[in-house]
Amino acid sequence: MVTTSFKTLNLRPELTETLDSLGYTEMTAIQQQALPMVLEGKDVIGQGKTGSGKTATFSLGLLSNLNVKRFRVQTLVLCPTRELADQVAKEIRTLARGIHNIKVLTLCGGMPMGPQIGSLEHGAHILVGTPGRILDHMSKGRISLDELNTLVLDEADRMLEMGFEEAIDTIIEAAPSKRQTLLFSATFPDNIESLAAKVMVDPEMIKVESTHQTTTIEQRFYKVESTEDRDNALETLLLTHKPESSVVFCNTKREVQNVTDELSHRGFSVVELHGDMEQREREQALTMFANKSISILVATDVAARGLDVDNLDAVFNFELSRDPEVHVHRIGRTGRAGSKGIAFSFYNEKEEYRVARIDEYMDIAINPSVLPEKPVERPYYPKMQTIQILGGKKQKVRAGDILGALTKQAGLDGNKIGKINILPMVSYVALEHDIVKSALKQLQTGKMKGRNFKARVMK
Repeated sequence: MVTTSFKTLNLRPELTETLDSLGYTEMTAIQQQALPMVLEGKDVIGQGKTGSGKTATFSLGLLSNLNVKRFRVQTLVLCPTRELADQVAKEIRTLARGIHNIKVLTLCGGMPMGPQIGSLEHGAHILVGTPGRILDHMSKGRISLDELNTLVLDEADRMLEMGFEEAIDTIIEAAPSKRQTLLFSATFPDNIESLAAKVMVDPEMIKVESTHQTTTIEQRFYKVESTEDRDNALETLLLTHKPESSVVFCNTKREVQNVTDELSHRGFSVVELHGDMEQREREQALTMFANKSISILVATDVAARGLDVDNLDAVFNFELSRDPEVHVHRIGRTGRAGSKGIAFSFYNEKEEYRVARIDEYMDIAINPSVLPEKPVERPYYPKMQTIQILGGKKQKVRAGDILGALTKQAGLDGNKIGKINILPMVSYVALEHDIVKSALKQLQTGKMKGRNFKARVMK
């Protein structure tokens, strides 16, 4: 019988206590199967979709393997994107909070080198980053992997898709051969198999199905001919269903920009996400979408990896993915936690083979749906707006400081205040429209931590 309680595992007491405090009592399918092997020190390949619990799986493993007293790099986690690296580092820090003095450092491209160099000089136990930036620092002698005991390749399929194979090979050559390697991937193409064969020793293969059953997701496919037809179909469905939060997937950055421009022109609340954006722009786009200040995110698959948004009402495939596994991954972002989700997909005659592959892969009968009449409605307008505060973790700003300033000092209704995000140098707070003006005045003229901070409403 497979046990489901974390208490059955041989975890250090601090980790068990932290899991209890977070309300994590039962393991997910991938945790049940993989964690005992990870804790035994075996190399493990885990195949599972977003939401399967893989990040906690390798985080608990690497934290169990850590000698806090040795202030050297003992773990390296490689991720394809900055967003995913940030998310992974955040989860590791959360799980490690019962263990004193653990240093986790995030190193990603698109961020200034100076602060990263300074942080590396102070040392770290765990590095989380993108292969290109990790390699940059290694080539300048700023990172030593001599005492590395755990290497994690997260979202390995996307890293190879993005052309990181050479960088990964170079990094691994510099790592000790005696180490534990954990590889996680949503899909398992041939190049992942060959990568695993190169870098792992007798790995255990764990494969789990998506934790969000596709039966809870209603799928509709619409046959369209031109790009204009797709634009019109997208507008019609958005006006008909009025999703509070939805993601539109495109296959290229150029298409992401075109769709975003078109939706914006038609009056929708929309933001784009793709690999060419500056880190600051990506950060703001993701924050405003996650806190419900923007209702539509248009993104490529790579940019949307690591996207952490609850209660996504709908997914639109403006273009069908070339890979049916990726299609399942896309639509799995709606209908989570047993709730019903809906996914709309557009295709033309030349793409019918992609529909057939999805049909076969998912074992479902796909028939084209008929578009509803376009309603005479205004586009959905988000109920929240975001204020940016030029102060964050480095200035010791906490969520409680912002909440206190708005509720206690300004007397605003706490129920009208949404998500508060504290980043290193800036913070964001989502607010219902009718209190934005009062909130902005308080944040611009009042004090937090005994000082004034600049603030502005995000557009």
